[in-house]
This record gives sequence, C-alpha cells and structure tokens, in this order.
Amino acid sequence: MEADKQPLSGREQPMAGRSPSLAGPGDYFALLKPRVMSLVIFTALVGMVAAPGAIHPALAAIALLAIAVGAGASGALNMWWDADIDAVMSRTANRPVPAGLVLRSEAAAFGVFLSVLSVTLVGLAANYLAAGLLAFTILFYVVIYSMWLKRLTPQNIVIGGVAGALPPVVGWAAVSGAAPLEAWVLFAIIFLWTPPHFWALALYKQGDYARAGVPMMPNVHGDRATRRQIFGYALVLAAVGLAPFFVGMATVFYLATATVLGAGFVWLSWRVLRAADGDHKPAKKLFGFSIFYLFALFAAILIERLAGFYG
Repeated sequence: MEADKQPLSGREQPMAGRSPSLAGPGDYFALLKPRVMSLVIFTALVGMVAAPGAIHPALAAIALLAIAVGAGASGALNMWWDADIDAVMSRTANRPVPAGLVLRSEAAAFGVFLSVLSVTLVGLAANYLAAGLLAFTILFYVVIYSMWLKRLTPQNIVIGGVAGALPPVVGWAAVSGAAPLEAWVLFAIIFLWTPPHFWALALYKQGDYARAGVPMMPNVHGDRATRRQIFGYALVLAAVGLAPFFVGMATVFYLATATVLGAGFVWLSWRVLRAADGDHKPAKKLFGFSIFYLFALFAAILIERLAGFYG
C-alpha cells in the first residue's frame, strides 16, 4: 500500500488516503472477500451437482454467479460495519475501507446493491426457495453475525457459521427446488468445520482480536479451553464427514477420502491440544489443513458425480 494510507481512527471517521473516486476495480473486488467467495462458489457448485433434477446450464451458471455475488455482498457489508476493528487488526488493516481506498458509505451502497442483485438473479434463474435461502444467508451474516454476535460472545463464530454453511443448500435448492436431508448434511459438515477452523486462527492471532475488542474464544476462555473445544469439534466433524456415504449420497470412494481426511484433522487437532503454552505452530498447521480438508471433502463428491461413480 502507498505510504500515505492511514488506518481508520473510528467508525464515524472517513478513511484517509487516496480519494475514493479514484478507487479501481481491484479495490471493489477486494471488498467481496474473494478467498471466502471461492469457498462459497465451490460448495454451492457441489450442492448443485449433487442435487437430483436438471437445470439449463446457462441458468445454472447464472445462479452460481448470483450465489457468488451474494457472498461478495456479505463481505462488502461486513467490511462496512467492521471498518473500525479491521483498522487495528494486522490481517485486515489493508482492506479497502481501513486503507482509505473506499469510503464506508460506498462499501455499504455497493453491498446493498449486490445483495438485491444476487437474490433477484437467483429467483429469476432458479426459484424462489433458492432466492429466499440466499437472502437469509446474507441477512444472517450481516445482521446476526457481524452486527450482533461478533462483538458480543465467544460463540460468535459457532452461531455465525450458519451463514457460511448455507451455500450448498442454496445450490441444491436452485437445481431441485427443495432442501432435503442430503443438502443439510452438507450444511452440517461446514457448520461443524467452522469453529475449529477459525479458533485455530484465533489462537495465533489473538493479539489482533484483543486490540479490536472482539471476544474470540482464546481471548475469553484461554488457550487451553480453546484447544479442548477444537479437538472436540474435530472428533464430531470427522464422524459427520462420513455421513454423505451413510445417507446414500456418496460411494466408498468418498467414504475412504473422508476417513483419511477426518483422521488427519483429528490428528492435527490432537497436536494442537497437546501443544505447550505459547506454541502456536500446530494451530497454524491445523488452520492450513482445515481449508484443504473442506475443499478435498467436497471435491470427492464432485468427482463422484462428474466421473459417474455415483448414480
């Protein structure tokens, strides 16, 4: 970033630095949280491919794009609301709003516009159930998680994980017009994955959260309690990760993949649990592996469907 960029001094203050009117497309794209968006796109795609029924490829592409835009809208609105705490956290200080590239009001307007656009597109390209689920996802992430839970309770990421777990359900509904048990199995995997994933990050970034006043689990209950909860969630996640096979939506290929991945997740979580106080290397390894875990697990379902192993 340029040297004259200054961090945000308060939620009510405009961002210093380059004039927002000169913000380029890359600055607005960064508002969408593209890394998070990539996970949303992929899990929603798996939900669409796994769902029974058919949808025209063009309409499917529009629906998937709209789901991605909805995720980006959530990210932009989150950056609008959290601009003050983003400015004091090392991993978020260079985001467009605290870096002075985009005004908070512009981020808010951009997020609202994209929210309406995404929900409308899904409704037109797919159906009203998918549109309603996407609207609920955006509202839950922005209002329930960002505005309420994030600064209130160390269970913020647990409850807030509902929003991040819904994309495959939205994708499933876009194709089939329904949200059956199988779709909610995919939801459950992401929902249970979210706490150990983010708490691993919080273990070695707790100084950031302390400065920002965000009550993450390590800051409120300490490292040891957080490690125990990470390990507990890992055990449950490894078991639930096998569920697609047992509800009849996956084959032994998926079962073998999920078993190996789940064992790896539990092993790394065990290393986090047994780590010495102040040793956050195992948490960093778990955080990195957790991203691979989720992508690989959903990729196994996708491979089965595309390769004709299932059905």
